[in-house]
Amino acid sequence: HAAAKIFSDPSVAAEETWYGIEQEYTLLQKDIKWPVGWPVGGFPGPQGPYYCGAGADKAFGRDIVDSHYKACLYAGINVSGTNGEVMPGQWEFQVGPTVGIAAADQVWVARYILERITELAGVVLSLDPKPIPGDWNGAGAHTNYSTKSMREDGGYEIIKKAIEKLGLRHKEHISAYGEGNERRLTGKHETADINTFLWGVANRGASIRVGRDTEQAGKGYFEDRRPASNMDPYTVTSMIAETTILWKP
Repeated sequence: HAAAKIFSDPSVAAEETWYGIEQEYTLLQKDIKWPVGWPVGGFPGPQGPYYCGAGADKAFGRDIVDSHYKACLYAGINVSGTNGEVMPGQWEFQVGPTVGIAAADQVWVARYILERITELAGVVLSLDPKPIPGDWNGAGAHTNYSTKSMREDGGYEIIKKAIEKLGLRHKEHISAYGEGNERRLTGKHETADINTFLWGVANRGASIRVGRDTEQAGKGYFEDRRPASNMDPYTVTSMIAETTILWKP
């Protein structure tokens, strides 16, 4: 309801907010809550070869991932990709670009479909932002965002102003970006520290990353890397729209 209010505001509607949401998740063995493909009571080799990996010793659970994206396409969800993540047993799917509140609707339904498919496979789906403590990547829901003004010539200046506003409301956004996020946003493992707001071009360790292609074109989109994998997509998408379009510092 709160998100619908923001997205139906004439100023927000006129900006045609586009979202691309990268939903990361972990597949766990049912009885021991340990990632699939991990030896029972032990650990796999260190991170490195798993990200976007292929092969029986690197990609664990691909049958689930492939079934999920096919089911999403069948259901009319704008699923745009999948990949193996940095931590073995962890995967990601992307939804978008989708306009306004539909982005949250589609992520919510895609999560439900994934829950049903993992149930059939006898595997547990975890959206915990840091399912395994220690030197393993956490799970996020990077949110890519643009407005009509950002996508037009001169959009890079509008992107910079929007990022400045997000920086001023960093604390409010962090408090709404998912539970247990402090375990993930440590400043290691491709994130900025939870208390620090940083942005940069092609910087995976920043709170907000601007793609090199956006910088070169002088227009495009940016990526908010702060949301946790268990975030509420209605809260996150509407909050980004509210801060960047409606909020007056």
